[in-house]
Amino acid sequence: MYYNKLNKWKLNCISDRHPEEVGRISEKLGVTLPTARLLVNRGCMNADDAKRFIGKEEEQLYDPMLMLDMRTAAERVADAVAAEERIIIYGDYDVDGVTSVASLYLYLKSLGADVGYHIPCRMTEGYGMSLSVIDKLRDEGCELIITVDTGITAVEEVSYAQSIGIDVVVTDHHECHDTIPDAIAVVNPRRPDCPYPFKELAGVGVVFKLMCAIESVMNPEDPLAVCVRRISREYCDLVALGTIADVMPVKDENRLIVSYGLSLIEKGSRPTITELINASGSESKYNTKKRITAAYVGFTLAPRINAAGRIKNASIAVELFLAETADEAKRLAKELCVINKQRQQEENSIIEEAYAKIAAEHDFENDPVIVLADEKWHHGIIGIVSSRITEKYGLPSILISFDGNGSTPAADDAGKGSGRSIKGINLVDALTSCSDVLEKYGGHELAAGLTVSRKNLPEFKRRINEYVRENTRPGDGEVVLEAECSLEPDDITMQLASELYYLEPYGTSNPVPVFLTEELYVSEVIPIGGGKHTKLILRCGNMIITAMCFRMSSTELDLYPGDLVDVLYNLDINEFQGTRTLQMIVRDIRLSGKQLSSEIRDHEIFDSLYAGNVISMTDAEKRDSVPDRNDFAALYNLLKKELRVEHEVFSIRALAHLLQSCGYMIPYVKLKFMLLIFRELNLIGVEELDAEREIYSFRYIFVKNKTSLDKSNIFRKLKAELRISESGAGNSI
Repeated sequence: MYYNKLNKWKLNCISDRHPEEVGRISEKLGVTLPTARLLVNRGCMNADDAKRFIGKEEEQLYDPMLMLDMRTAAERVADAVAAEERIIIYGDYDVDGVTSVASLYLYLKSLGADVGYHIPCRMTEGYGMSLSVIDKLRDEGCELIITVDTGITAVEEVSYAQSIGIDVVVTDHHECHDTIPDAIAVVNPRRPDCPYPFKELAGVGVVFKLMCAIESVMNPEDPLAVCVRRISREYCDLVALGTIADVMPVKDENRLIVSYGLSLIEKGSRPTITELINASGSESKYNTKKRITAAYVGFTLAPRINAAGRIKNASIAVELFLAETADEAKRLAKELCVINKQRQQEENSIIEEAYAKIAAEHDFENDPVIVLADEKWHHGIIGIVSSRITEKYGLPSILISFDGNGSTPAADDAGKGSGRSIKGINLVDALTSCSDVLEKYGGHELAAGLTVSRKNLPEFKRRINEYVRENTRPGDGEVVLEAECSLEPDDITMQLASELYYLEPYGTSNPVPVFLTEELYVSEVIPIGGGKHTKLILRCGNMIITAMCFRMSSTELDLYPGDLVDVLYNLDINEFQGTRTLQMIVRDIRLSGKQLSSEIRDHEIFDSLYAGNVISMTDAEKRDSVPDRNDFAALYNLLKKELRVEHEVFSIRALAHLLQSCGYMIPYVKLKFMLLIFRELNLIGVEELDAEREIYSFRYIFVKNKTSLDKSNIFRKLKAELRISESGAGNSI
């Protein structure tokens, strides 16, 4: 456990200012006080507001015709269907793109349209439209291209398609550049001139609105609401998948789309999605059906759909949704799971290489953006790795992969890049500032893609770091973890965990509630998942609860039985073999107040003593700072024992815990000086592997004769500073 890198925590509980409203909501709705507090945090100031929020009564679906160019787009598509023109849906290879293609294809097919689709291969074509593909589509008789989740930056490509007789309807949701493609229609709520009231639709959300508009145009006798209901019943499950996977805010009409779509998935309305759920291992041997939540979609289904476009071809995922038989759907679902495992292996390999490059190359003092490049990194994986790097370091990151075909690198080699950013730093704006040294770029505020030539990479790296330095203020991008409610142990109940479902669907703008509970006693620390994750058994009074620390190894946590901890967490219900239990999903964890303050004080004392500064210390602190022969012997014997079984690396807290388990209480300051003295006297090989986290590697050294500890300059200086004057008699080891 190290202290200079602790994340900042903030308790942001609006309901604390409205205790009377909390009480009334709890009483009238029959919910626990913590649930009532969460509802007040979401703006519900009375029971009626809370009921409407739970019932999603305030959200509405807007008229699709409010979107600029929507009527033109819908009428052009309807005309193409009626005239039996060849229509090609041109999509993207992520989940948003795949669900956009699948839903529009299925809908147009149901109308009897002559329709096909094209999704670029990430490895050979890259992102977006290409001139060569447009030529190929023309040769195949295409008369109308509908772009989905792409196209807003394809100015040249759209112009070329129009010039050779192919009409183009662009539907997209990405940020617009200064020039809009000259298409038959450009449907994008993010257009500066678009009056549509909700700008946060996913690409598949825009397609959903297009389908509603087409249905209305083709059935003018039906009220719009009837048309929207028909489209919702048939396609909202796919729309919800893409919306969740693309991390769109779950508010306004997205909240309705996601909520209804999740209910369709849970009911098994689309057998192809059910096959993917089954292949993902979502049902236990007791056949207890998995509850479908946004988190389940985001962490289980979406990665498998995404994996196809990352490792192989996104068409595999599209074909799953288009499958007409159960056997075909089952085969494709299993194939996606296999591909996802390959993706995980590749991701782990790249992340280790990236961390090594960061340690060797990145200038943390001057460069606020991590830019890495490699010859052999998989184009489809670098975006995920970039996300993990940004999460780990709290900095924007961009990973670039050049074609690694074994040939001699050339100045004009194209590198495909993927980047992720942090709050307060708009990645698209940063890339726009470097547009003259980029071949192509586009995306969102927090995620973007780019293409850059090898010769321009150094200049790009310099320019984007310069832009971010000049356009950020103190505090931008600072990691602050917020809890919206503090819970006492008695508040953590199965009823509360069950009531959290009332607030769903969760997502951006309606996040899963994060709770704070303080002073929990660590009973057990259990490595799981091959050591990648950790399960903690926590206790407070009579309450015992499991806390799951995903992507946190026990070594990284550096916590031990007996520690008191404060925890930021989500509350979850774990279902296993027919049994339901409460568990915490840990977001962050640290030593509790008194213990943390005590250990920080220990660090301050050591730093001062080691620097030779005189500080005010109590008699107890002085006693706990100077080791004696028995202390040295205990540590020496412990290390010899551990080294015999090839246990060579320990943090200083781990050593203290091991000593305590052997009956020796050796405080931090004393133990730290002992390690330095061992190294100085060459009694045990001591190498500091990580100064910040205080991790050491040890090596046994054969010592023939006893060594007087007073031969140590460090030891003598320490005693002198604390005015301890004892002879060296018996002070040898």
